[in-house]
Amino acid sequence: MLYKFKSQAAADVIMTQSSAEELLQIIGKAPGPAGIITVEQIPAAIAALQKAVAQSEADEQAAREQQQALGEEPVSEDAIQLHRRAAPFIELLRQSASENKDVVWGV
Repeated sequence: MLYKFKSQAAADVIMTQSSAEELLQIIGKAPGPAGIITVEQIPAAIAALQKAVAQSEADEQAAREQQQALGEEPVSEDAIQLHRRAAPFIELLRQSASENKDVVWGV
């Protein structure tokens, strides 16, 4: 399943189910076939996503440092990091907030 996030202020953002549901959980929204992030909720959503991205990057850096300290080869970073998955969604939220438009999905 794909999630399509829409706003009258910006282009649609389409994500795989797992990525979209992870971001929705971060911002405190229940994953589901339809939903809304109101203009009033957008600043808190952006802040929550930025905090999660910062924590994820700190965790990744700590893991790399631990591997180096143990003399291990770095693990391949094939997975797409949270900041790359969240960036288009954060931009959609920012544009929507600047034009006082809600973000919806599944409608």
